[in-house]
Amino acid sequence: MVKLQHGEYISLGKVESELKTCIFVENICVYGDSTKTYCVAVITPAEIGLKDLAATLGVTGEIEQLCMNREVTNLALKRIQEHAAKSNLIKFEIPTKITLVPEQWTPESGLVTAAFKIKRKEIQNKYKAEYTKMYI
Repeated sequence: MVKLQHGEYISLGKVESELKTCIFVENICVYGDSTKTYCVAVITPAEIGLKDLAATLGVTGEIEQLCMNREVTNLALKRIQEHAAKSNLIKFEIPTKITLVPEQWTPESGLVTAAFKIKRKEIQNKYKAEYTKMYI
């Protein structure tokens, strides 16, 4: 649980489990800064789903290129927000900004457990710069 600036509590695990059902989300780590009014997320996209999403924009390329493409990221955010609304998430639970990262989270990388549960602290440390950028 995290408490946002206006006192709203967010169950990060609940939000993540709802958003992982989105077709292009392989893995996700939602983050909330208690000095801000919104949450953000780092997402490891499912390659096929992301390529299909990018194709609707006429964009092609490898997953690394698609993750860095602003148009693809903006469309992914829009679809995430639509999916979240359909999943009955409350407005403040829905990430306002996202970062797509091409690296797969594996037990070997130290970002997930052997049961593939995310290691929140390790992910937050690895993507600290990305989380900071999303809050600027």
